[in-house]
Amino acid sequence: MLTLPRAALLASCMFLTSCGVTYNSPKVSDTGTAYDVSIISMTPATVARANTSSYKPKRLPAAFSQIAGGTSVSPGQLPKAPKGLKLRLPPPVEATAYKIGVGDVILVATRRPAPIGAVEQTSSLSAAQSQRQPYTVRDDGAIAIPEVGAVAVEGLTIEEAEERVFQRLVQNQLDPEFSLEIAEFNSKRVSIDGAVQQSQLVPVTLNPLHLDEAITAAGGISPGQHAYASIRIHRGGRLYQIPLANYYASARVRKTVLRDGDSVFVDNAYEQRRAELEERRANFQSKMELGAVARDHVYLTGEVSEQSRIALPFEVKSSLADVFYENGGFPTVTGNPAQIYVLRSNGEALTAYHLNAKNIVNVAMATNFEMRPNDIIFVQEQPITTWGRALQQAFPLLLNTGAASLQ
Repeated sequence: MLTLPRAALLASCMFLTSCGVTYNSPKVSDTGTAYDVSIISMTPATVARANTSSYKPKRLPAAFSQIAGGTSVSPGQLPKAPKGLKLRLPPPVEATAYKIGVGDVILVATRRPAPIGAVEQTSSLSAAQSQRQPYTVRDDGAIAIPEVGAVAVEGLTIEEAEERVFQRLVQNQLDPEFSLEIAEFNSKRVSIDGAVQQSQLVPVTLNPLHLDEAITAAGGISPGQHAYASIRIHRGGRLYQIPLANYYASARVRKTVLRDGDSVFVDNAYEQRRAELEERRANFQSKMELGAVARDHVYLTGEVSEQSRIALPFEVKSSLADVFYENGGFPTVTGNPAQIYVLRSNGEALTAYHLNAKNIVNVAMATNFEMRPNDIIFVQEQPITTWGRALQQAFPLLLNTGAASLQ
């Protein structure tokens, strides 16, 4: 049989806990709110629909997507230099005979000039070429010789071109005594640009064109700080790199053979550009620390490791699982895995997406559920946690009530 004090203590405990006056546990409900609330269970279909809402993550400044060696040159656009200054030489160029091309100037001369006072032969090639006569290779790959006509020489070596001109002279019954040479090399060139005295298009001639010769033709490398300088060679869609230290130290490197179409860029501004980019990035980081950069945030509340405002990442979307597990998740002893919600408002209406993670398989949906700015992630308490906290708050009052009844 209960004594009066014990009965009073038990009655007080039952009254306080049943009325809930000692502790109010937060929960998701569609009542008692100004919002039009819809509670939707997370399923693959509802997650897919939630992800269709428009959202474009904020982008980082351009300084975070540039590299110090990414300089463009003309003619043509060189790709960005790879990170670091490592020696990457182009493959060796196979030695081949020079092939005549469009724009080359061919010099044709007779073996000996016609003597003064000789019988006039203005209609003959011999008289017409009593002096050295230049011919430019036309767009169609031919040169036009008087009394002979067009002779195709594009793609031929000097020996092959001589043989073809000789045959045409014989066919036209003209004096075949002549010599042929290339007076100007205009069809094959290498571009030199960057930190040189003067940008140049250096012709490829009968002799191999070496790297140091091409740079010398451009006036040499401009003075400056060369600790991070490099020579970049763009060939056939690939990029090769020669640190300037290697260039000066090795005769073999300096004698790298260039070929028609190569683009050479001397870059001695790597260190300066790198410092500029690092300064821009540091300034941006400082602005973020001071809260001067606009960010997208979500909010983590309820029975979680730490209630906090979490910034969404730049340039990529974040999932519900990302937010949870990058911020400590929730304590499984006190948090209720069956009552996880993402609250998303559009101003007047609010959708509460409910994830029941009591079955751990359902956590897979959290990896697919994309976060949106101002989402609120809420984890409800375990029922026993609610009761325990209510009792913890009520216990001092119960003791006081019991003590008063004993007096």
